[in-house]
Amino acid sequence: MNIQDVPFGTMDWSSVPTTEHPGTTGKALWRTLEIGNIRVRMVEYTPGYLADHWCKRGHVLLVLEGELETELSDGRKFLLKTGMSYQVANDVNPHRSSTSTGAKLFIVD
Repeated sequence: MNIQDVPFGTMDWSSVPTTEHPGTTGKALWRTLEIGNIRVRMVEYTPGYLADHWCKRGHVLLVLEGELETELSDGRKFLLKTGMSYQVANDVNPHRSSTSTGAKLFIVD
């Protein structure tokens, strides 16, 4: 990741408006900061959430609360629990997320 045009800053995430993104089931609630060439998000998935698409975008993702299952397009599945993370580059291993219990994530892409 080559972060450009991003000055030092702090963020009170409770002050960032939430946008709702429906999944195939459940929904994702995003708080998003776009600055320079990066997008930083605090994301909450409701219990029973299943993404409605295969994502090809690169991310660094950290599970803050709950459990997240990430499925790769080749069929592999990974269960991430609180404190676990993953990283993937753009256009490598298309993936989608789901959670039976709900999850809160911090994502940089």
